Amino acid sequence: LGWAPRPGQPPNTAAFLASGPDGEMLWLDVTHHPGQAPRVQLMGRYLLPPCKQRWHTCAAFLPQGGLLVCGDRRGSLLLFPCSSSPGQALESTSITNGGTNSVGEDSSSELEPSCLSHKEALPLEAPVSVLFGLHGKMGVTSVACHKGYIYSTGRDGVYRQLRLQGQQLEVLRKHRPCKGLQWIEELRFTPDGDLHVLGFRADNFVVWSSRTGENLHCIPCGGGHRSWSYWSSPSAEAFAFIKCGDVMLYHREAERCEQQVLLVSLHGREIACVRHLGAVEVPGRATLNVFVTGSEDTTACVLALSERSRAAVPLARLSDHISSVRALALAGPTGPGDEGFGDKGLSALLFSAGGRAQIECYRLLCSGDPASESAVACQVVHVASHRLDEHWERKKNRHKLVKMDPETRYMSLSVVPGTSTEQLPTPWKFLAAACSDASVRVFGLLEAARKLVLVAESFHHQRCVLKVEAFLHTRAGGERHLLCSAATDGSVAFWDITRSIADAADVLHRAEGEMQPLALGTPLLTVMAHSCGVNSLHVRETPEGRYLVASGSDDGSIHVCLLEVALGRGEDTAGTCLRVLERVARPCAHAAHVTGIRVLRPDLLLSASVDQRLTLWHRGPGGLDVLSTTFFHVPDLAEVDCWEVEEAGGELRYYCVLCGQGLEMVR
Repeated sequence: LGWAPRPGQPPNTAAFLASGPDGEMLWLDVTHHPGQAPRVQLMGRYLLPPCKQRWHTCAAFLPQGGLLVCGDRRGSLLLFPCSSSPGQALESTSITNGGTNSVGEDSSSELEPSCLSHKEALPLEAPVSVLFGLHGKMGVTSVACHKGYIYSTGRDGVYRQLRLQGQQLEVLRKHRPCKGLQWIEELRFTPDGDLHVLGFRADNFVVWSSRTGENLHCIPCGGGHRSWSYWSSPSAEAFAFIKCGDVMLYHREAERCEQQVLLVSLHGREIACVRHLGAVEVPGRATLNVFVTGSEDTTACVLALSERSRAAVPLARLSDHISSVRALALAGPTGPGDEGFGDKGLSALLFSAGGRAQIECYRLLCSGDPASESAVACQVVHVASHRLDEHWERKKNRHKLVKMDPETRYMSLSVVPGTSTEQLPTPWKFLAAACSDASVRVFGLLEAARKLVLVAESFHHQRCVLKVEAFLHTRAGGERHLLCSAATDGSVAFWDITRSIADAADVLHRAEGEMQPLALGTPLLTVMAHSCGVNSLHVRETPEGRYLVASGSDDGSIHVCLLEVALGRGEDTAGTCLRVLERVARPCAHAAHVTGIRVLRPDLLLSASVDQRLTLWHRGPGGLDVLSTTFFHVPDLAEVDCWEVEEAGGELRYYCVLCGQGLEMVR
């Protein structure tokens, strides 16, 4: 039994849902007038999907009208068609008692037969959309609608954001509030834009704020109460629950908060990677730069940074990872074109990866929103995910077996450019990954089907691979997809993955997205650039069609080589040849690890190190010469990202963002 809020209903009418035998759920409208017995109208009959525990746990009518979403004990979300049209209401009223008896009269014997004895007159509706087991086997605890989105909670420790596409439910993303909060009961949206998550953690009732990321209230109650109620106001709060047959009440007056937040935290631990998504123009405000950061605290954060206010405002937090986020890659931004997206927005695919061999893929949609506090609206849609040991997680009695492969970490990601063309049978996007188990892997993504598949791999390096960079060579002789990988021994290898990508796309098209990984083969060329691990790598094409490959190492050195690509005839990649035209090395360029390097122009390089120095280098015939050095404030530098902006006079200005124990943007 349960009540469900229905938009637009009279104040004296409420929707009541009851689950009965054989998975039948009834919708009844209960109307109450002072001095009269409640009047009940049977509005609809619905059939729940077969399962062991076949009853609903929560429900809500959608504001769009004509649809009812409910959750069941199996953890599924169901969407039913419903209608409260006058014709149906008249038919329902005709099979009910008039409801004119006074409160003092015994009308229960007449009310029940008149309401349910002819329920077969209404059709038994089946769900039009089913997300089976979305919240696991512990069940769905609540569903709610807010600003056009549907939110569901469950006892699996997450709450999900969904939207309605036609008459189908589509999951956009899932949120994990905080560690240990496995029993989420309800969501409450506050007038100031905060979202409060209500649930039980261990033996405490917890109210958690998604804005500040902290517990607002923690009430010791024994935990896991099925009958409870929480009320709060600016002046007081109350929590009632049933324990051992007794009704318990907790009440507390609001206390004055002396704590003031001076600077909002972006992450709980150091930032391991950062990417610049783009700039958003907002009328009446300065241009806002949008970044994505990944951290050791297992989350990725989309944030907006204003040069005028110098404040970083989080737009969205991604909490799907179960271990640290070490690498990010962006496909795009693709610009406008998505449904309901403005001309001044950003759209890009985001790949995040890190520990436990886990990759997550999202579609980011960012646009200006002058009404919001951040002035930027960010919509995140979870596209796909992949884990190398997914088959291991599905094994029974795996605790009795020995896992042979160690936990693999993804160290670096790079999107293979130029693969969404007419040359491939389906619009697959490909992603290269450097892995700690000595492999270079290539994944294929089909966004429409939400599939991320491992398509090729190679263990050529025989040691941890730290960096990968993919680049596209297009000349009159043909098009080649090239890949550069660097390992802990200081070697930099160059691959031609054109044939591997074409073969993988063909197999995926014929096998409907399933395949065994192919072999990448052997590199075309290997250069021993450093004496130890390569921590930074960047490739840039010159106007002459050659490629500058810059790398930085643990020993503080910088290496730059100039490559020329010679293509064979036809489609055969065996004719592809790489030649090193020039090599420049600068030992002891920094006093510590070089963790960031970028080729800004063929004659201009930028490097950053753990020694907190940002250095500009001039590349000339005599080697690398220092132009300027700037000290930055971020300790333990992990990564650098750069972009260029054309000023009003046509002059190019370079910006860079640095991350580590903090975040800093310089120009």
